[in-house]
Amino acid sequence: MKPVFNLNDIECTAIDTSRYSEKKIKLLVARLDTIHPVVSGNKLFKLYYFVEEALQSTQKTILTFGGAWSNHLVATAYACKVNGLRSIGIVRGEAAEKLSVTLNDCIAYGMQLKFISREQYASKDDEIFLQQLKNEFGDCTIVPEGGYHPTGARGASLIMDMIKMHNADYVCTAIGTATTFAGLMQQQDAAKKIIGIPVLKNMTDIPERVRYLNNRFVDESNLWTDYHFGGYAKYNQALLDFMNELFTNHHLPTDFVYTGKMMYAVIDKIKQDFFDNHSTIICLHTGGLQGNGSFAAGTLVF
Repeated sequence: MKPVFNLNDIECTAIDTSRYSEKKIKLLVARLDTIHPVVSGNKLFKLYYFVEEALQSTQKTILTFGGAWSNHLVATAYACKVNGLRSIGIVRGEAAEKLSVTLNDCIAYGMQLKFISREQYASKDDEIFLQQLKNEFGDCTIVPEGGYHPTGARGASLIMDMIKMHNADYVCTAIGTATTFAGLMQQQDAAKKIIGIPVLKNMTDIPERVRYLNNRFVDESNLWTDYHFGGYAKYNQALLDFMNELFTNHHLPTDFVYTGKMMYAVIDKIKQDFFDNHSTIICLHTGGLQGNGSFAAGTLVF
């Protein structure tokens, strides 16, 4: 049984690069965020084969992990709902008096939440801890946080099938767990270069992560490590101003955790004359816009 997901052609937003460079550069943003209002961005792809596995299992249950604002948790909750699967979310930290919008959405989609301490959460990949969870909730398909697993990377590789008609010279993506980046590399012949922009500070283990995810070698020149803005979910006024400018000039909404930083990096590299004349660049909009809801009203213009 296949998952109930509609993987249609991805809409692309064209960005006029003439304001940034005199070169003829074609810059497209693959709008993974518009595929579905909930299971959007790269989450749908990373979940694809996990959902397929759960549908073929006896228990038909998925258990996964995330924080209070986890895009991955809410995407998993919805994906399970539409596919008739039970979903369990292991949430980092104690339950707040007022739950985040994201966690309330998870509950609305039928996900059972279990809050654990940050110390316990650090054991989320430990086999003994995972067995304890199976003893508590029953046998299930376990999806690591963010889909960080070879199965998640295999799903992310499907993205390349949907953008290869653009004959990109460069495909650029933000890196969190490196699962999407590793998935793209499985079809790296479809582009001259796959560029990854880590959104975490001092993320030095990406080559090891990619070897685990798909047993491939990473050319570290394809990793742009200077655009994390201080670390995961960190930002400054320059990033917020850039995101507002990007929306005002190009009608492209971004999030401050992933896509905003990635687009900042790509346009900065265009300004630095990094890309060859007549290059075609595709940037992946990996979703996560609901995270902007943590800002005060008026911080962003979209």
